[in-house]
Amino acid sequence: MKALIGLEDGTVLKARSFSGPGEAAGELVFNTGMTGYQELLTDPSSTGQLIAMTYPLIGNSGINPEDMESAGVHPAALLVREYQRWPSNYRATGSLADFLKHNGVLGIEGVDTRFLTRKIRNAGTMKALISTEDLDPDSVVRRARAWSGVEGLDLVEQVSCETKYRWEDGTPVRADHFADGTGYRVVVYDYGVRYSQLRQLTRKGCRVLVVPAATPAEEVLAVQPDGVFLSSGPGDPAGVRDAVVNIKKILGRVPIFGICLGHLLLGLAYGCRTSRIQPGHRGSNHPVRNLLSGRVEITAQNHGFCIDAAGLPASVETTHTNLNDGSLEGMRHRELPAFSVQYHPEFATGPHDAEYLFDRFIQLMEQAS
Repeated sequence: MKALIGLEDGTVLKARSFSGPGEAAGELVFNTGMTGYQELLTDPSSTGQLIAMTYPLIGNSGINPEDMESAGVHPAALLVREYQRWPSNYRATGSLADFLKHNGVLGIEGVDTRFLTRKIRNAGTMKALISTEDLDPDSVVRRARAWSGVEGLDLVEQVSCETKYRWEDGTPVRADHFADGTGYRVVVYDYGVRYSQLRQLTRKGCRVLVVPAATPAEEVLAVQPDGVFLSSGPGDPAGVRDAVVNIKKILGRVPIFGICLGHLLLGLAYGCRTSRIQPGHRGSNHPVRNLLSGRVEITAQNHGFCIDAAGLPASVETTHTNLNDGSLEGMRHRELPAFSVQYHPEFATGPHDAEYLFDRFIQLMEQAS
């Protein structure tokens, strides 16, 4: 099925849909991961994105229920050079095309993804529109430019859970209190949490209670958690205003660990500034230097905003930096039990180099108990 891709800079590309008819507007970004497209598609951090995969052949491993990172599919479209229609994986229970079609997400092939990647890398993230219905080049460009963008929007409200739940045996169980038993009690603020983050916490022996993003701090502290985890999530942190107010009230009361959007929101609570980072960090091979140990970690990332390192208050120190562009990738408070990283240490799918950060969170809770 014929499709057109219109970019806000006037570029128009011809392509084909492998998931049926439709239209999608969003941020055109690229991801450098060679594997893990299912995890990427089900990561709430991908909300509002049109994702171009740099690896040229996508679809080989199909889809399976074990690799879901949430209950839904979050990008508006997936763009690939070539789609593999016949998956070859003993774990596969379905094809990528059927998965996208079932979830109303466009799958686009026949795209020169190297051209798109070079364009985005040089010019930055762009607004784009993809359509199988509107094949007028001028129209798709005009409509791409008219798309609102994500700056200042609260995308978290689209992906956060509606009710509290416990994470037990790899499954969400509706509840408003921690499970009985041993292990540290961790409240997870759901800004777009990935299931692998919950798996890691429970693997470390924690009892996990997930709460909606807008849950008041007083309600969180009332359940007497040993620690609070600020999850990853999509979009501009400046649009998630209530979260910063709640984090300020919790800061210093119990240990805090933030990842990705949680890291950015914690930074805003410190008084830092956030800004766009172009063209964004998306993939499973980003090198990060741990300034505390001197080691270089290979990390998985999926973000388009960052903390302004020059604006850190004296009470906060940088712990990690990106070796590609020097941006801030991690920080910790010098006096309070709180730390965070911009990347994804839960390694689904990706490297295991940063798993130690979950152990550091456990140690902070031990010291506070």
